Amino acid sequence: MTDALKVIPTTEAPDTGISERKTIAEGLADVLADTYRLTFKSHAYHWNVAGPLFYSVHNLTEEQYENMFQAADELAERIRALGHLAPMKFKELMEGSVLSDLEGTPSAGEMVGDLADDHERVAHRLHGLIKVAGDHGDDVTADLATARSAFHEKAAWMLRALIAE
Repeated sequence: MTDALKVIPTTEAPDTGISERKTIAEGLADVLADTYRLTFKSHAYHWNVAGPLFYSVHNLTEEQYENMFQAADELAERIRALGHLAPMKFKELMEGSVLSDLEGTPSAGEMVGDLADDHERVAHRLHGLIKVAGDHGDDVTADLATARSAFHEKAAWMLRALIAE
């Protein structure tokens, strides 16, 4: 192995005027964990949904999981820009997430409701991150979290509209 491949990533201390970089990076890692879990759940429901609204749910979940997959990269890169390491183990992602799985095999309506609930939980977490980032002079993370919250709020609304009676 060449020396170029022996480099081990480390934390850094960039001097950009942001205080509490570790706290912000941890908040980003939690949102990243939720994002990955919700990406997988959306993809799994996309594969398995059935019924009269198959096409609508199938396409909507595809649009959402593709967005979240890209967002995961943005969140991880922001953690690195703050001088911290992004999660490197799936166990870290599972432990950092507040989302959970439904028991059994859910109906299409239960899938949609579950995803809507999860999007709301992630948006709620992002609102907390916006405040923490703003309080510590990290407008970049606050902007990222604001954009991500807007996505999750819209996703929850669209999903809820599918199951409205």
